[in-house]
Amino acid sequence: MFLLLATLMAAAQAESRPSWTPPVRPERPIRDEAYPGTIVLDVDARRASQRILSAREIIPVAGPGPLTLRYPQWLQANHAPTGAVGSIAGLRFTAGGRTLAWRRDPVDMYAFHLDVPAGADRIEVTFDVVGTGAGRAFSTPDLFGLQWERVLLYPAGHFVRRIAIRPSVQLPDGMTGVSALDGEPRTGRVAYPVTDVETLVDSPMFAGRHFKAWALRRGVDLNVVAEDPKSLAATSEQIDAHARIVDQVDKLVGTRHFDHYDFLLVLQESGFGGGVEHHRSSENGSVNGYFADWAGTPAVRGLLPHEYFHSWNGKFRRPEPTWRPDFHVPIENELLWVYEGQTSFWDVVLSARSGMVPPDVVLGQIASDAAYYQAQAGRSWRPLADTVNQPIISYGGSQPYPSAQRGAEYYNESALIWLDADTLIRERSGGKRSLDDFARSFFGVRPGDRGVVTYARADVVAALNAVEPYDWAGFLAARIDRAGAPAPLAGIERGGYRLVFRDEPNPYDRSIASLRKQLDLAYSLGGRVAAGGTLAEMQWDGPLFRAGVASGATISAVNGRAYSDDVLKAAVADARTSRDPIRLLVREGTRVREVAIDYHAGLRWPWLERTAKGPAILDRVLAPL
Repeated sequence: MFLLLATLMAAAQAESRPSWTPPVRPERPIRDEAYPGTIVLDVDARRASQRILSAREIIPVAGPGPLTLRYPQWLQANHAPTGAVGSIAGLRFTAGGRTLAWRRDPVDMYAFHLDVPAGADRIEVTFDVVGTGAGRAFSTPDLFGLQWERVLLYPAGHFVRRIAIRPSVQLPDGMTGVSALDGEPRTGRVAYPVTDVETLVDSPMFAGRHFKAWALRRGVDLNVVAEDPKSLAATSEQIDAHARIVDQVDKLVGTRHFDHYDFLLVLQESGFGGGVEHHRSSENGSVNGYFADWAGTPAVRGLLPHEYFHSWNGKFRRPEPTWRPDFHVPIENELLWVYEGQTSFWDVVLSARSGMVPPDVVLGQIASDAAYYQAQAGRSWRPLADTVNQPIISYGGSQPYPSAQRGAEYYNESALIWLDADTLIRERSGGKRSLDDFARSFFGVRPGDRGVVTYARADVVAALNAVEPYDWAGFLAARIDRAGAPAPLAGIERGGYRLVFRDEPNPYDRSIASLRKQLDLAYSLGGRVAAGGTLAEMQWDGPLFRAGVASGATISAVNGRAYSDDVLKAAVADARTSRDPIRLLVREGTRVREVAIDYHAGLRWPWLERTAKGPAILDRVLAPL
């Protein structure tokens, strides 16, 4: 035995063990200096229906030597490194008709190095971008979105606001497009004046065969492309509701910092949804029935108020950690609970004040959010402050148990916290002041300034104290920074309402369930059921979870009957007066088994119920200015 151990020790001592010296990687400083010359960018979008965009750039150079070009990686409004560098195909560099060799940086996959030959004063770059790329990109035979960062390489070493560029795009025949670069509907080959790379990336284009534009108010237009021309048949009342968004923000903030603003809205049944903010425009996606089924789609109409208010909060006034001089430096999302969270508060308020969303739907949305956070298990271990990192942590991934893991809670949970702050200010000031005053003093500054004014947490606290003296630093710390904080229902309760549960969905949940084609039983069985009986989302430690059912499983039968939404709802309702468990036949992969759910509390959906005898503070929060 001793001989064997000695042999093994000797062998271990003889193992090869490489040493490592960290490589020296000279980092080119990013200077706030103008790049010499003007880049020319031509985009050919005639194959957009095949999800192909072709780019050609002429980049002036100062002389021979090494040159680094970058593909945009960190996009401020995306909160994550979403640059779709993997979508590039056919990349070529030439100078004076000669092809140049290039190499991708071995560590920074978004950087391309090449050597400019003697005698060259410019290089030509050509490449295709294939596929949809980032989540907001969309292309069909009838419409497409052009995000300029997808078709752009830019020289490293300069603030992107100091790199001049002259962009143009060849649109497909029969399509009309709009970009905030000039705000005008365009067809054919569209050539824009010289701008800078920062402004270009902040000015996407939506284009389509079926296009319509409405002037909402002076300097603000609604531009819509749709895959079905019938989807563009908006009534004057619907357009008036959009115009009142502009009115209400004008009254709330008191100033504008842009010369014009363009809502870009695409209507389609599948593909891009949600929104992305820009300084003078916003990218918005919704369903074909946005106008056509106005009564059935109120739950999605808070999107445009949200993105519009972002022009003030997120673009003009911006958290200091989210501003970066180029698209290479990583963004820090520290203050998204203000950037996105307070904007989410305002989208609810503006939806109500403008009449975009009926009052009962607005109250239903608040109830739905409150119930979600009241039941969310993940709040016990993960503070709201950490969820601002979610876009980076989960980029390209999914969450099988979001109620335990927590997701992008800096949106809706923060909105409830800002409701808490608003009602507190109103209560302490006897109704003389509110969060409206904060918005006016914090965002309504420097009218006409198209630049960026950054803010830090201390600035937010100071502005709140200027409106209403209070321990706002402690208020925010208790709700933002600490795990296990109580569910943020104080604003609802101070506002004259309380969270209750009833056996039918509130109007907001009913609209959401119809749009998502889901049966929401989160607060009864503990899950949301998609078409065909698949459990799309499970509540951690809910009845289904405790019965051992996995997220993603499919319910095939309920109490011996083939699955349907109505059969499952009836079984949950009937169990309230029965001692028998609900028996489900569940398929998980190739395995089929029966599970017994011992649940007898009936169907439950969240609602807000009035507690105030007189006018409620929450009603005043939502009342038009």
